[in-house]
Amino acid sequence: MAVDDVDATLAAMGPRLRAAREHHGASLAGVSCATGISPSTLSRIETGRRKPTLEVLLQLSKEYGVFLDEVAGTAPALAAKPRATAPLSFGDDKAVLPLTRYVGGLHAHKHVLPALEDPPARPRQVSHDGYEWLCVLYGRLWLALGDQDLILTPGDVAEFDTRTPHGVTNPSPSGPVEYLVMFGPQGERQRPRTPAATARGTGGRKAAE
Repeated sequence: MAVDDVDATLAAMGPRLRAAREHHGASLAGVSCATGISPSTLSRIETGRRKPTLEVLLQLSKEYGVFLDEVAGTAPALAAKPRATAPLSFGDDKAVLPLTRYVGGLHAHKHVLPALEDPPARPRQVSHDGYEWLCVLYGRLWLALGDQDLILTPGDVAEFDTRTPHGVTNPSPSGPVEYLVMFGPQGERQRPRTPAATARGTGGRKAAE
């Protein structure tokens, strides 16, 4: 492999590691506690400002449950027979169904938030590099985006720079909310192929009640 190819492979590992961590549902602090790698080192690796060593790659691939060839982008093509993907569960009873293999670049997943018995607090917000597009399929979704509070209903779409603090919750006790999420590294925002004059809008955006 030529030197340029090696450098390109190492540079592409950062977004893949970040995508694997997001898919794993872990924060930089949580990964740091589990591996002993400092959050600042993890952040520099994910943003391409530091090349990961083999020891670090082995630790992170074990922590995220991925193979080294997936992190390197050299994994072989999937077999003709598709492999079933089980939804992942998180502490807040949220279920996440991966729709891509999370080996870098743009990835997609479906989220399901259960109904809450008590009125929820304002969603806890996080921020990180990237760009996100989400679309509500069923129910109502409370999106706290910066200082805005938006209630999205089926068919509504939101897209935003994930460096803006953001968080979501189900505001309704009557049933679950299902929505799709597409996420990619900074700058990989989705752009419509149709002319602006004929493109569909993003749906209504209403203040939280």
